[in-house]
Amino acid sequence: MLTLRCPYCGVDADETDLSSGGEAHIRREASESSDADFEAYLFLRENPRGVHFERWRHAYGCGKWFHAARDTVTLEVFGTYPAQVNEPPQEIRDLVSAKRPGWRWREFR
Repeated sequence: MLTLRCPYCGVDADETDLSSGGEAHIRREASESSDADFEAYLFLRENPRGVHFERWRHAYGCGKWFHAARDTVTLEVFGTYPAQVNEPPQEIRDLVSAKRPGWRWREFR
């Protein structure tokens, strides 16, 4: 079972206490964007095999949204962090890089 630590209240919550919010770090399209760009923002998501950054809500706890870095194959969690940031903290990126040689953070799209 997937267990994530809420960075706000510090509780180790299992997936039954959480709600998934999909992929993290997605850039919102501006109002003057093309229909194709807005469609891509709304519907097109990555579904990688391996390291992935996701949004989660501590639904049956403090109720706050946060981000998690995890491996979609092994369910290994590299860390969680507040949702109010534009990219993962450097210490999480360093941890992923150390455990997955050749991995590189990509700017959000």
